[in-house]
Amino acid sequence: MSEFHYYLPLQLRYSDLDPQWHINNARFLTFMEHTRLSYLRHLGLFKGNNFLEFPLIVADVHISFLAPIDYEEPIRVGMRISRIGNKSLTMEYVIENMDTGEVKSRAEFIMVTYDYNQKKSVSVWPEWRQIISSFEGIEPGPQAA
Repeated sequence: MSEFHYYLPLQLRYSDLDPQWHINNARFLTFMEHTRLSYLRHLGLFKGNNFLEFPLIVADVHISFLAPIDYEEPIRVGMRISRIGNKSLTMEYVIENMDTGEVKSRAEFIMVTYDYNQKKSVSVWPEWRQIISSFEGIEPGPQAA
């Protein structure tokens, strides 16, 4: 059984390549960002039509590059939320070859729930806690008083 409940297959593009004919490391962040948006839309947490209403901001990122990705490899990105804090979510990612399961990269992001209109962090909404914890099978975490 997979440790991730959500995967997004990717179509690699010529513009993703570096001079060594591998996928450029900078693209890994873009792949994870794309997966994050897809995940939130999949769970119904963000419609995607107004990015001023996108309720998250990146606070911290750690990426381990484990193996190069070749241009013609079938790649997918797995994503999960492993922790729900008061004002943050811990998101974990894996980029892997869909055929062999070889892990190319692992990452952890700390995303802060953020109100761009007020320009400040806000508590994770109770609805998000319920939906995410149910989907991921994790504890909903602390709630603001």
